Amino acid sequence: MSSSSALILGDLQNDFLHPDGAYARGGQTNPTIAALPERLIPLVRRARENGILIVATLFTLVPGRGGEPIMSPHLKQLRPFLQRGDFAPGSWGQQVVDVLGPVDIGVEKVAYSAFYMSRLEWVLRKCGIDELYVTGIVTNGGVASTVRDAHVREFHCTVIEDGCAAFSEDVHRAAIAGLRPVTAITTIAEAMQTFIANS
Repeated sequence: MSSSSALILGDLQNDFLHPDGAYARGGQTNPTIAALPERLIPLVRRARENGILIVATLFTLVPGRGGEPIMSPHLKQLRPFLQRGDFAPGSWGQQVVDVLGPVDIGVEKVAYSAFYMSRLEWVLRKCGIDELYVTGIVTNGGVASTVRDAHVREFHCTVIEDGCAAFSEDVHRAAIAGLRPVTAITTIAEAMQTFIANS
């Protein structure tokens, strides 16, 4: 039933996606990733109309001493352009892109998996959620890690294949293939029909 389902919007944030965001400033843009929010608008609207809980996971760089963001060495090496204020709690950059809002619940995350040291599982359990429909970026990073963690927590997961994106189509396809043993795979169009059937 829809009352036990949630649509996960994984890391669809201004600092990742907006032309004025941190990743655009660092030259880390990709047309497939940039097109994702517009593609997801009908799905989000359908979820909202049919009582599906909409949960946004929000990658967050926690400010440390002097306001400098706390980052793992891996992330510093991978994304050297990230700086003070990027993905900061409550900032514009941390928030979901406007076209997908408003969401029901936002959950800060500090690593690839949205379950790692976050309140996501607590929120889902308290809301009676046992079925997740997962979208977001990137397929091989946050999406894959979150879905695998959801699987070991015994949530039923469905990944919406064309509702996710990576920096290359080959990487996206490989990530989807790797997830098939632990999740169902569907499309935006199929999920929209499921949301109606289960409402």
